[in-house]
Amino acid sequence: MNITGMLNGSKLLNYVGFPTSEVLGPEASEDDIKGMIERHGSVFIKPLFKGGVGKKGKSGLIGRAEDLKTALREKERLYFAEHVHGNTRVKAQGVTFEGAVPAEHEVYFSISDSTRFRAPTITITHKGGVDIEELDPSEIVEVPFEALTGLKAFVIANALSDIGAPKEIVSPLVQYLPRLWELFHHYGMTTLELNPIRMKPGPGGRLIPVACDFKCGFDRDDPRWQRLNLPNHLFAADYSDFEQEINQLRTYQGQSDVYVINDQGTVLAPTFGGGANSAVTEALGDRAIISSDFGGNPPYEKMRDVARISFKHWLAQSNVLFIIGGKSNNTDIETTFRAMADALRDYFNQHGPVPLYVVIGRGGPNLIRGMGAFKDTLDALGLPYRMFGFDSAMSEVVNYALHADDWMRNGGREQVAKKLGIAA
Repeated sequence: MNITGMLNGSKLLNYVGFPTSEVLGPEASEDDIKGMIERHGSVFIKPLFKGGVGKKGKSGLIGRAEDLKTALREKERLYFAEHVHGNTRVKAQGVTFEGAVPAEHEVYFSISDSTRFRAPTITITHKGGVDIEELDPSEIVEVPFEALTGLKAFVIANALSDIGAPKEIVSPLVQYLPRLWELFHHYGMTTLELNPIRMKPGPGGRLIPVACDFKCGFDRDDPRWQRLNLPNHLFAADYSDFEQEINQLRTYQGQSDVYVINDQGTVLAPTFGGGANSAVTEALGDRAIISSDFGGNPPYEKMRDVARISFKHWLAQSNVLFIIGGKSNNTDIETTFRAMADALRDYFNQHGPVPLYVVIGRGGPNLIRGMGAFKDTLDALGLPYRMFGFDSAMSEVVNYALHADDWMRNGGREQVAKKLGIAA
C-alpha cells in the first residue's frame, strides 16, 4: 500500500500541520489553474499514478508552465501518460497542478523502519531534490532513534550539524520535522519520504519548510491506517484479477502480498518471508509468474484460500510449483503445507491433472510433519517432486528449481503428462 504525490500527500500532512505546496487535482478548471499561476508565477504539472511509482522526473513526466496555454498543453500530454519503472508499468489517471515554491535550499527527509538499526531511522540531507544514491556519503546522514520517546528536536539538530547544514535552515527544520513522526507512528506507516522540502522565505525572512513531493507506504495489516479513512481506490492500481482476489484475504494474521511479474512465466513460486521473496524473485527473473510473501503464520483456512486462488490462475501454465522460504521462527510449517497440499488436491479434482514438477525448500516448526503431509499428496497425485530442509542453501534450492524448469521445457513436461495419462 503506497501513496505518492501531493494530491493525497498534502491531506495527510495537514493532519500534523506540516506546510505543503498548493495543489489542484485533475478536475481543476481553467480559472483555477490560471489563478494558481498568478499566485505562484508558475505551476508544475504531474501525472497522477496510483500506488508508489518513482523516477517520473527523469522520464520526462513532469511539466512546468508559466501561462494557461502551456499548462493545458502539458495536461493533455501527461493526462494518460504511461510510465515504466523496473518491472512496473502504470498508466496515469489524470494530472495534478502544483504551485511553484521559490527557495534557495532543498532538503530530503525520510522516516523508515530500518532493518539495519532495528529501530525507526531518519535519513536527511540539505542536498535534496535528487536521488540520495547520487550524493556523497558525507552529505547525507542516517540516524536511528527510540520509538518509545519518538523523534525529538535534538535528533534533527544533531543530524543537521553532522552534515554541516546551513544555519538558517536548522531552526525551521527542528521545529517542523518532528511532527512527521506523529503521522508515521500513529497511522501505521512503514516509510514516509518528503523530497524535496523547499525552504521558502516567510514573514520577516524566516524560512519555512514546504513539502513539494510526498511518498509513503503503509503496513496494510496494521489497522491504524484505517484511521485516515482513505478511499479504497487509492490502493487498487491496475491490479489483475489474481491480485484483487488475493488482496481480499488480508486479515489480522498472515501476509498476502503478491505482484504479477510475468503472466507468461513458467515457475509459480509461493514464497514465505521478505528476504526469500527478494532472493527468489531476482534469481528466477522472467520465469517467475508472481512475487509474493505469504509468511506471518497464516491460519489453515487463509493459506488454503491463497493457494487455491494462485493455482486457479497460474497452475495450468506452470512447469514448476516452487514453494520456498527461509527457516521460520513462528510459522507452523505443517499447517501451511497441509493447506497448500489440500488446495493442490482440490485443483486436480476440479480441473483435472496438470504436468507439474514440485520443488519445496523450507525450515521451521513441524517441518517434518508438514513435508510428510505434502509428500503423501504428491505421491497420490503422481507428481515428481524434490524437498529441501533448513540445512540447504536457498541459492542451491533456487538453482534446482531453475534446472527443473529447464527439464520440463525440454521434454520433461511430456514425460510427466504421459505418466498422468494426459496431453502435455
